[in-house]
Amino acid sequence: MNVVRESLFWYVGVKRWVGVLFYCLVANVPLELVVMEEEIDIKKVARQHLEMDKFFAGDFAIKSEEGRLEEQNLQVEAGEAVREMERIASEVRACRRCPLGDLRTNAVPGESKVQVLIAFVGEAPGADENAQGRPFVGRAGKLLDKIIAAMGLKREEVFIGNILKCRPPENRDPRPEEIVKCMPFTQEQLEIIKPEIIVALGAHAARTLLDTNKPIGQLRGKFHDYYPGALAKPIKLMATYHTAYLLRNYSEASRRAVWEDMQQVLTELGLPIPEHGRK
Repeated sequence: MNVVRESLFWYVGVKRWVGVLFYCLVANVPLELVVMEEEIDIKKVARQHLEMDKFFAGDFAIKSEEGRLEEQNLQVEAGEAVREMERIASEVRACRRCPLGDLRTNAVPGESKVQVLIAFVGEAPGADENAQGRPFVGRAGKLLDKIIAAMGLKREEVFIGNILKCRPPENRDPRPEEIVKCMPFTQEQLEIIKPEIIVALGAHAARTLLDTNKPIGQLRGKFHDYYPGALAKPIKLMATYHTAYLLRNYSEASRRAVWEDMQQVLTELGLPIPEHGRK
């Protein structure tokens, strides 16, 4: 490459000076004047030559290559995350770690893109979720959709899942042994998607994720630290009331409390609070 470039400059230079001499003879112009002008042009050419040297030496190419490699690495990581989430979903659907696996119609692994800002985690699927195999699709799910929309987001932009992946009979509370068997699925999902904030919906989700027995009234309204793994950095967690609770206690006070919690989430993420939600 260097030989070709130097040959090109030599050829152009010789051709240029032959032209200059011919011009001086025909136009009867002193060679000194032309040389002065040529020196200025030569300096310009020299600068261009240096720029080309930088280009051919890799100054531009290296930067482009670094950007390209970074993009490729991100694509590889995203692809691996998608495969890992699909693997977990397959394991959930085949799981028989506890008796709930034999009672369900469908397991409910959860729904998410591989990278999200917010992960909404409830306690367990209900009848509609058990029938469809999707999280939060019943009345409580429709209310959650409205909350997400009020935050200026879309359902497909967040993670939605539960502590338990199967419905307990008659929607009873999750049992400790069921949580112990099922919680590793959710922990692994959270490690993969790496949300900026987790919103724990209801007392069971908040207590499980935070390993505490405090009531939801004491946990909501402030951020806590959730540790997805022993060596992983903490993820901020906001506990709030479950949407099923809101349906049973649809008061101005309960709705205001949940919206105040969501405003804190938006503020922490640096996202705007929609005008309709401002006070």
